[in-house]
Amino acid sequence: MSERSDLLIEIGTEELPPKALTTLRDAFVDGVRRGLEEAGLAPAGARGLAAPRRLAVLLQGVPLRQADRPVERRGPAVQAAFDDGGQPTRAAEGFARSCGVAVADLERMETDKGAWLVYRHVEPGRAAQDLIPDVVAGALAGLPIPKRMRWGDGDAEFVRPVHWVLLLLGDRVIPATILGVRAGGETRGHRFHHPEPLPLAAPADYLPVLEQRGHVLADFEARREVIRTQVERAAAEAGGRAVVEPELLDEVTALVEWPVAVLGHFDARFLEVPQEALISTMQDNQKYFPVVDDAGRLMPHFITISNVDSREPERVREGNERVIRPRFADAEFFWNQDRRRHLESHLEGLRQVVFQQKLGTLYDKTQRVTALAEHLAGALGAPVDPVRRAARLSKCDLQTLMVYEFTELQGVMGRYYALHDGEPEAVARALEEQYLPRHAGDALPSDTVGQVLALADRLDTLTGIFAIGLKPSGTKDPFGLRRAALGVLRILVEAGLPLDLEDLLQRAAAQHDPAVSAPAAVPQVLEYMLERLRAYYQDRGIRPEVFEAVRAVHPTRPLDFDRRVRAVEHFRTLPQAEALAAAHKRIHNILRKVEGELPAVVDPALLTEPAEQALHARLEALRGEVTARLDGGDYSGGLTALAALREPVDAFFDQVMVMAEDPALRDNRIALLNQLAALFLRVADLSRLP
Repeated sequence: MSERSDLLIEIGTEELPPKALTTLRDAFVDGVRRGLEEAGLAPAGARGLAAPRRLAVLLQGVPLRQADRPVERRGPAVQAAFDDGGQPTRAAEGFARSCGVAVADLERMETDKGAWLVYRHVEPGRAAQDLIPDVVAGALAGLPIPKRMRWGDGDAEFVRPVHWVLLLLGDRVIPATILGVRAGGETRGHRFHHPEPLPLAAPADYLPVLEQRGHVLADFEARREVIRTQVERAAAEAGGRAVVEPELLDEVTALVEWPVAVLGHFDARFLEVPQEALISTMQDNQKYFPVVDDAGRLMPHFITISNVDSREPERVREGNERVIRPRFADAEFFWNQDRRRHLESHLEGLRQVVFQQKLGTLYDKTQRVTALAEHLAGALGAPVDPVRRAARLSKCDLQTLMVYEFTELQGVMGRYYALHDGEPEAVARALEEQYLPRHAGDALPSDTVGQVLALADRLDTLTGIFAIGLKPSGTKDPFGLRRAALGVLRILVEAGLPLDLEDLLQRAAAQHDPAVSAPAAVPQVLEYMLERLRAYYQDRGIRPEVFEAVRAVHPTRPLDFDRRVRAVEHFRTLPQAEALAAAHKRIHNILRKVEGELPAVVDPALLTEPAEQALHARLEALRGEVTARLDGGDYSGGLTALAALREPVDAFFDQVMVMAEDPALRDNRIALLNQLAALFLRVADLSRLP
């Protein structure tokens, strides 16, 4: 086995983009590992490391040289390599010369197509240190960097200016120039605590030397857990618990090398402002962690993560408190100013806000959503008045100062202002919940009023945007149609709303201006949403063929579609399922070949074979029970009952010739199979199951 050593690669830079740090780290370690494997230097292990001013890869057990490689070059055929006197021809001499040997040193290789001259030798492997610089350069070039920058007088390009490069294989520095910087065997510590170079004797020294001498925690995950622990401890000291959102925790981890939690405080008077606004500015603008009590109410404290271990932590705390005070004062001002007007007073102002040039203003959208919401309320037996009121007010908070400043609070502030105006609780709650679910796995609107408003708003957007030809393409989805489509489907399925999706789309399309021709886009929108439904089930572990089996029978109520999917999933677990699915596939193939209209009526007098008589009798005995179950939406019970047909179906195909020469017998048997298939098809096309 070849000799191996650990390898350390570090690229030291200006502060890297925090939201891209882990992506860059993962791509870098993957690129280096892949490059080494392709060079025949596969490492025993690889670990990506990242901090604001560095990307690093620590690899274990890298071979110090490639394995020797046997090489075989085929030359001319022996017949062409020698003349009649046995002397080498020009072809043989030229081939030998290209191999750097004499003709006499060449070997012969026998094949089924004749004999050939061949040159065989062993090519010694190259040293790893000669190959690694190109591997690193290739990995850096392949990083997902949308826009690279140059610095100084050089031609090198990277996401940020590069200040140092470390390439250490075992105890030896690999001589190379990477991104215009000469590689060395030194790293650098914290910008303020230890800016001087830190020489390393071996790659394994990297993490401990940086932590103990350099004040840098280079392992992203370890640094994140240190931050989490410090934040939770600081919140507990304040008598509360920290709100630690994963995205914020990752971003803060990417901003600091040596985290130190600092507990800050603010004036309790600001707690009169809706806490969502205060939390938003803490998290989004300042990257602070809010502190709440056991009931989830905001406390007058926050936690910031400093990147220095200050000798005067009080100065750090006071500085952050000074920064947060004017931001909270702004939120307080917006809150007080907005409450001087009723929410409904903003409705007319929506006439001046364009939703989409061809689809009109937000006022126009509000009118369409209101009409559609009223219809939905009637279809569901929900109270129409609160639905109508919620739809009318649904976009009014977009005109408030608070939402103008904190756009992510749309709906949330609508609820606060509606309650302040004395609107019913259901109306106020719907104004916030119309935006649910915001993302995968998010909660749904909690009651019918919110569900109806959420559906109407999304259906209006989907039909309108598709009608004007702006459907999503590739990764571009500026109107969030994928999220809107999935939101509609989740509400209909998970809230148990028995509404017909095609009908809903038609009614939504009918609300648009006739010049838009929205009804013509409905089939396209329906197809798009069914594809989102496919993804919905795929995420839940439903096999594609189960989805296809249900889709083949074209149910248009998502709740009904879901019940069929669950029934087919259950059916697949039955011992009879495989044989019945195979039989259904056989029936499908037989019926597909029948020309003209399929026979539908079975004449018992023409059932001459015992097996077909038994199948008919069993089918008739089950028909009432199965039909009753299917009519009641109990698809699982219906399929389970039909599973009892396995034995008579197997016997039928074993003993009965369906395509008999007698046309009457043949049609009667086809009619029997047609009736059987029709019962299964009331749930799904089981012929699509494997």
